[in-house]
Amino acid sequence: MASTTTRPPARLRSLRARPEEPDAETAAVEPYRLTPKLSRRVALLGGLVVIGFAALLMRLWALQVLSGAHYAAQAQANQVRTVRVQAPRGPIVDRNGNILVSNQPVTSVELSPSGMPKVYALRVAELRRLSHVARVPVRRLTKLILERRKRGDMLDPIVVRTEATGPMLTYLQERSAQFPGLTLARSYVRRYPHGRLAAQLLGYDGQNTHSAGQVIGLTGIESAFDTYLRGVPGAARVRVDSLGRPRSARLLTTPPTPGQTVRLTIDTRLQIAAQNALQYGIQLAINNGQWAADGGAIVALSPKDGSILALASSPSYDPSVYSGRVTNHKLASQGLTTGTALARNFPSLDRAVDGTYPPGSTFKPLTAIAALQEHLINPYKLYPCTGTYTAPEDTSHHVFHNWDRFVSEGMNLPTAIARSCDTYFYAVGNKFYELPKGRGQPIQRWARAFGFGKRSGVDLGPQNSGLVPTIGYLQHRFTRNTDPTNWRVDRIWKPGDSLNLSIGQGNLTVTPLQMARFYAAIANGGQLVTPHILMGVENPNGTPVLTTPPAAPRPVPGLDPANLKVVQQGLFMGTHDSDGTSFGVFGDFPYPIAGKTGTAQKRVTLPGDTGGVEEDQSWWCGYGPANDAKIVVCAVIENGGEGGSAAAPAAERVFAKFFNVPVPPTVFVPSD
Repeated sequence: MASTTTRPPARLRSLRARPEEPDAETAAVEPYRLTPKLSRRVALLGGLVVIGFAALLMRLWALQVLSGAHYAAQAQANQVRTVRVQAPRGPIVDRNGNILVSNQPVTSVELSPSGMPKVYALRVAELRRLSHVARVPVRRLTKLILERRKRGDMLDPIVVRTEATGPMLTYLQERSAQFPGLTLARSYVRRYPHGRLAAQLLGYDGQNTHSAGQVIGLTGIESAFDTYLRGVPGAARVRVDSLGRPRSARLLTTPPTPGQTVRLTIDTRLQIAAQNALQYGIQLAINNGQWAADGGAIVALSPKDGSILALASSPSYDPSVYSGRVTNHKLASQGLTTGTALARNFPSLDRAVDGTYPPGSTFKPLTAIAALQEHLINPYKLYPCTGTYTAPEDTSHHVFHNWDRFVSEGMNLPTAIARSCDTYFYAVGNKFYELPKGRGQPIQRWARAFGFGKRSGVDLGPQNSGLVPTIGYLQHRFTRNTDPTNWRVDRIWKPGDSLNLSIGQGNLTVTPLQMARFYAAIANGGQLVTPHILMGVENPNGTPVLTTPPAAPRPVPGLDPANLKVVQQGLFMGTHDSDGTSFGVFGDFPYPIAGKTGTAQKRVTLPGDTGGVEEDQSWWCGYGPANDAKIVVCAVIENGGEGGSAAAPAAERVFAKFFNVPVPPTVFVPSD
């Protein structure tokens, strides 16, 4: 029997033949597949990573193996800093080797800003503790630190206190942990064995504001010869941490080289005598009723070569106020601040080289030389010396008085110098005024030939050039802007200008050193010397240092020796004729002295005075022995009255010390 197969319906067969369709959720998820493009990207990225790691490994290998020793040395060097070690300044001695300025080693308190705490509160606390112990204001310490920070120099220490006291050192040493960055170092301060002696001349030193820790000369000899005195600083090493903070004591690697010894031409014995003589002259003036006498200067120099033997100025001050820490209180106590200088009559001013005064009758020898050189007078012809004089060309008919109102006689030139006849020299001054314009101004020309109106060339500063008035000076000084009401009249050179100049008055001003130089030229026969204070320089081992020698004396151009002899005669008569203005002082002196007094009027401002008053400046200049001069002395006493009553006795004491003779009794007589 044939089997029968039942076949499904066609519709059912068609459904079975179709695959199942996924639902919506299944259709949204695709399996991850690594395509060729993505494979290339992964391979490239992997290659770059491998190359980077390889380069890093190579660099590390180069640093460690190839350059390891080099960088290790640099790292070691970064742990060490080099700091400056102060060099002691050279001593200053006189011509005989006597010490004028020396050094004293001290312990200074120094603070390295880089070693202080980095936390602000801790840093402030340390500054306050240090301020209390060292007695230095916090404000000052902060200022010093800020200055170092501006310069980018935080390792070199600031000097908190130059000279620490014993208890201060003990306290800081016992509590060093409380003061990070603080060190106690060896330092030097200047010492002055003679106190106020030559204070303005010697000057003082101080910290260089442009170089940390360096001490330089600021005034006087300290400044003029600083290159010799300064020395060469040494060096020390100190180990620091990564922040630059000191972590070890200083190790000296290069010892400092001390400064060289500067030897001056000054004679200490004569310098002391000059300063004592100044005080003696001031007191004499006060005793004579010149209550405003309060200062002056004395210069003593060699007429042979211009070496300065003494240079005294009064009032003076104690230069030790500049040693160590300088405070306004210390300076004010010496009259060295702006607010106290006037009341103390400016003690810091070196009147010998920088103070200017009208010279008065001490200038008459210059007028005499100029008149003789210009052939205006016969030196031995008698000309009238009267109580008054009026210039014929003076339309104002101003009356000029002689210091001796009652004199009326004829005098030759030597006598007029010896007795200081003003009216004789007024007449000579008028002769200069009457010269034709083509002759110029001979007094001024000869004044400049002898060094007036310009600096003397002394190896010391500051120095004043003084003033020799000329026609050009008046035209420059009096203009429509400076003198709107009277400039047309004031700028004209009038007879009175020539008359005043002839006796050392008017606008003429000089320094005591210029006057001493002039009298040295008279004494040595017409050789103009260049004043100098440096005698030599020596190394610390005593060997001499080559220095520039002073300029040799040079003859005054065109000067006739015969004319100079006439002036020398008048100066000798001034001290040895009974009518000479300084006979009462030098008439009995054991050595023959020649010289001239001077009484110069100058408008000054005195305490309690507002408009200024005329005061007499007391002068005396001369030399000795008269026939072979070895010393020139020039003295001025401010507001001291007559030259013969104050300045001449002061100068006599300098001569007495130089010649080692007692001072003879002085007979005071009225003088110019």
